[in-house]
Amino acid sequence: MSVSLVVIRLELADQSLMPQGFQYCADEEMSEEEMREKALGSAKIALAGKTELEKAAVLHQHIGSRAMSDMVIETLTSSPDAPDEKEADHPTNVESSSLKEQTVGAPVPDSPSKQLPDQISFYSGNPSVEIVHGIMHLYKTNKMTSLTEDVRRSAMLCVLTVPTTMTSHDLMKFVAPFNDVMEHMKIIRDSTPNQYMVLIKFSTQADADSFYTACNGRQFNSIEDAVCQLVYVERAEVIKSEEGASLPVMDLTELPKCTCLLRWEDASCPVCRYCQTPEPVEENKCFECGVQENLWICLICGHIGCGRYVSRHAYKHFEETQHTYAMQLTNHRVWDYAGDNYVHRLVASKTDGKMVQYECEGDSCQDEKIDALQLEYSYLLTSQLESQRIYWENKIVHLEKETAEEINNMKAKFKETIEKCDNLELRLNELTKEKQSMEKKCTQLNSKVAKLGQELREEQEMNRCLRANQLQLQTQLQEEERRGREAASQKDVQIAELQEQLRDIMFYLETQQQINQMPADARQEIQEGQINIASAPAPPQPGPSAAGSSKLVGRKGRAKRGK
Repeated sequence: MSVSLVVIRLELADQSLMPQGFQYCADEEMSEEEMREKALGSAKIALAGKTELEKAAVLHQHIGSRAMSDMVIETLTSSPDAPDEKEADHPTNVESSSLKEQTVGAPVPDSPSKQLPDQISFYSGNPSVEIVHGIMHLYKTNKMTSLTEDVRRSAMLCVLTVPTTMTSHDLMKFVAPFNDVMEHMKIIRDSTPNQYMVLIKFSTQADADSFYTACNGRQFNSIEDAVCQLVYVERAEVIKSEEGASLPVMDLTELPKCTCLLRWEDASCPVCRYCQTPEPVEENKCFECGVQENLWICLICGHIGCGRYVSRHAYKHFEETQHTYAMQLTNHRVWDYAGDNYVHRLVASKTDGKMVQYECEGDSCQDEKIDALQLEYSYLLTSQLESQRIYWENKIVHLEKETAEEINNMKAKFKETIEKCDNLELRLNELTKEKQSMEKKCTQLNSKVAKLGQELREEQEMNRCLRANQLQLQTQLQEEERRGREAASQKDVQIAELQEQLRDIMFYLETQQQINQMPADARQEIQEGQINIASAPAPPQPGPSAAGSSKLVGRKGRAKRGK
């Protein structure tokens, strides 16, 4: 047998007290921070970046017509201990007036009141009972487990509905066989009449499985028809309303917790109130558009919206809040938006007012089915035609807008193109004039280049000729230099000869002058005297200077002899 787990969330008002020991998680390894993050992760994302007014509007939308009420949580244990001061609901400290008087006055050492404490603590009410103010939410997980599988489920079970005719003593007698394996049991009574909810925490999961196998579907007693409906509790949470406790939770589906599916006796419930008056009244209308036909009421928060064949406000409410179940006010059929089908069809019994599943026989049932099919087909056809009309109208409007935008864009582009063409024409004329001027300049430059080329060729020819002349002149210069050197050497030889001759002449003249100045006897002696000169060794090849010298000496000798 497969079972699903539920999550119980207690949404508290801002001023309400926190119940003790209510929170529970089947996964013992999950810390309190991880549990809180898993519970409020989607709510934080939905409320992120919103102002206080926007947050209040979102919270009001998800709470809907539900009103917070007082809930009484009674905790029973298998072996109750004496309550201490921490577990008491209303501890009150009272001071004795006599003690105050004695404190003000003079101390009396022998007075017995001196031994009394300054404060006396006492308890008001039942310490195992807590009263909180809020809304109870019931969620279903999307995973199924089998009792035969050895997987982790939970050690806590929830009895969804217990008739109020069963007292706490009767309930303890009902679970007495498992009293030894139970840790505690919490009885939760809210504004729902004629029933209450019970949470039972067992020591181990095996004990919870044993209790589920033994008591699930079992009658509480032989008088009442009510049976024990058990579910496994994955988590029990306590969250303040301002933190987004009414917002949808990821991977969880909120279940309706309303007596309208069982009895029509709770006039405070908006679902029951609208179902008890199926005829059209002023209050039975869509909360958004105000129509009074094809109305659906949310079984979670009591929101009333029109069907998907009118303005789809009921379905939009599901998209915004993830409240899965809604009931049609005319025939009380319950629709599951997540599964996209009817859950069941319920009608009110004329005898006792209880909700029973509708069944019919005979031709009337067939006629009703045919009428229902015709009506459904008419609604479907009308909605499809209306959706097609809206679709095509929107498409036409969209196409008109796109066409108008394209025309405007084309006009703008055309205007820009004309302006670009005018600018390009002006630019072309300017470039044409520049081209003509550049062609003229190019022609002039070509003529200059030709002229310069001719001059260059002439200069090159002249350079070639000059180079040839340079070589010839260099040869001539070298020849002239050689000749000059030879002439210079000859001149040097001649100059040396002339210097020798000049020296001989000067010697002759000086000697003659000296001789003339001498007395006549001396002159006569000199004239008659002879000079013998030893012969010198003959040179290998006497040069012209030697010959000249010999000639000069000879001339001198001859001169002397002549004298």
